[in-house]
Amino acid sequence: MRVGLADFEGEWGISRRIFQATGTAHFTGRAVFRPDGAGLHYHEEGLMHLPGTVPMRAERDYLWRQTDDGIAVLFADGRPFHDFRPDAPEAAHWCDPDDYRVRYSFGLWPEWQAEWRVRGPRKDYRMVSRYSHLQAAEFAENLAP
Repeated sequence: MRVGLADFEGEWGISRRIFQATGTAHFTGRAVFRPDGAGLHYHEEGLMHLPGTVPMRAERDYLWRQTDDGIAVLFADGRPFHDFRPDAPEAAHWCDPDDYRVRYSFGLWPEWQAEWRVRGPRKDYRMVSRYSHLQAAEFAENLAP
């Protein structure tokens, strides 16, 4: 299936694993893609579980924009992060001295995945995030105490 920017709108459950030499961390939470006039504003929040520590709240924001041939992902302040085409969903971001590479997978839509490989002098990890679309009822259940 070819996905476009509008297909991401809504609420998603996230399950993320971060594989590194010191152990595996995991994050569980939700992401919301909301229209912001220029595209979609992405906000995720949840709990990060690092080996040997108490779980902590974590969140992040990005801006997703439609381009002529795909999707541009920007940092929350509007700086470019990476672009990808849904039919060739790979991208890279160089943040000196670190190399970030991502491969998206949309083959099981509306479930999808982003797999990052990060390498640098002090970084070496693989991060796999799995997203599943939350319907309104499921979302309400996930917020209930």
